Amino acid sequence: MYQSLVRPILFLLSPEMAHQAAFLFMRLAQNIPGAAGIIRQIWAIEDRRLERTVFGITFPNPVGLAAGMDKECEAFDMLGAMGFGFIEVGTIVPEPQPGNPKPRLFRLPKDKALINRMGFNSKGLAHAVRRLQKRKSKVVIGGNIGKNKVTPNDEAVRDYEQCFEALYPCVDFFVVNVSSPNTPNLRQLQDKEPLELLLSSLQKLNREKPRPKPVLLKIAPDLSFTQIDEVLEIVENTGIAGIVATNTTIGRENLSCTAEEIAKIGAGGLSGRPLARRSTEVIRYIVDKSQGRIPVIGVGGIMTAQDALEKLAAGASLVELYTGFVYAGPGLISEINRAILNQGER
Repeated sequence: MYQSLVRPILFLLSPEMAHQAAFLFMRLAQNIPGAAGIIRQIWAIEDRRLERTVFGITFPNPVGLAAGMDKECEAFDMLGAMGFGFIEVGTIVPEPQPGNPKPRLFRLPKDKALINRMGFNSKGLAHAVRRLQKRKSKVVIGGNIGKNKVTPNDEAVRDYEQCFEALYPCVDFFVVNVSSPNTPNLRQLQDKEPLELLLSSLQKLNREKPRPKPVLLKIAPDLSFTQIDEVLEIVENTGIAGIVATNTTIGRENLSCTAEEIAKIGAGGLSGRPLARRSTEVIRYIVDKSQGRIPVIGVGGIMTAQDALEKLAAGASLVELYTGFVYAGPGLISEINRAILNQGER
């Protein structure tokens, strides 16, 4: 139904308007008694064999929603009812900011891809906390945190600490986003010294809590293997819980679009099918290099159930959807979970 009816209607709108329309519908549906139960019956696959316990959290299934979709923490309960095993909200930054000028989100239908340069558009930390405090379901929530655009990198730790402290009571785990290509100089925080300082500072706060929560790092697919080695060393040294691999890419490989079409769109992070191979390479490298000590959430180019199985075979403990959810809809969640169950029965 989604691909034959809903998606054609949504794709008549601009990508950002379609996103807003879909989330308006989900917000309204969340307030209708019984709506979540009906959605769950239609879409969700509930089976104890799908459960995964990773970094101390038991997930009802290994298929999550990547950050960037529910930026403002507005529809996580309904998204959970669709069958996601967990929802990563955000990226959340301390102060409200508009993000980059529009248009800033583009579809590449022939390539089953998106390009975005949203720029951490956000209603801010206080709004996110208010929304998360209204959680009605038991859906597992990850809080993806970042810094405001106007915050210089040498003061970035303060922004991340502020988000950590405010969100600590509201989320089940954290994802530190230093890999978005759409905030100027943000990726410089992936360099060894600033990254170790940031993660060490967050872990210090975390260990002071009565019950520390898992902190993960989201990395770019554009890092070299030498740079990934440095990241792995920092992850081990700081004792954070794992890695989300990967964010969007600044590369433009594996596209059928012409150079003129790509130039017209301009800068931004590419997601979807063209990213699949590289993200799987990064996942496999991290798992092999760490000898499986570092859990990985695999994200990037999961457009089919087979794509998800490949990420899990490469060593990912969990997977996340974003662009695949846009193109395939909630049916993709159940398809992946059924494929995992079928694989286990062989």
